[in-house]
Amino acid sequence: MNSNEQNEHILTNKERAVSFLKLVASGKVREAFNSHVSHDFSHHNPIFPGDASSLMTAMEENASKSPEKTFEVKRAIEENDLVVVHSHVKQQPEDLGAAVVHIFRFQDDQILELWDLGQPIPEDSPNKNGMF
Repeated sequence: MNSNEQNEHILTNKERAVSFLKLVASGKVREAFNSHVSHDFSHHNPIFPGDASSLMTAMEENASKSPEKTFEVKRAIEENDLVVVHSHVKQQPEDLGAAVVHIFRFQDDQILELWDLGQPIPEDSPNKNGMF
């Protein structure tokens, strides 16, 4: 790929989803929302109202409480207008963290809808395959 082709590279929805999550994890929550989220956005996290503003505020609060948060994508899958990202998130570097799955629905290259599910990583587990 020459430099013109690289400059003209159009992001896939999978790349957009991962970019959104990396920006949020690094504390750049407003940039993530401004760059990737549709004006008609809704989410399904049961802890917060389903609008963009409430989720963005919660993500900003989390970023300020956990400035050393780490986020590692383990796999990302794109099919039609859906993207699924399976990741390892730690609020503090010494934490075991959680396995997190985000499901995005895109419309016109923007995140229209978001679901998220998380499971804490146990200290001891009989499953030697691990969570990733």
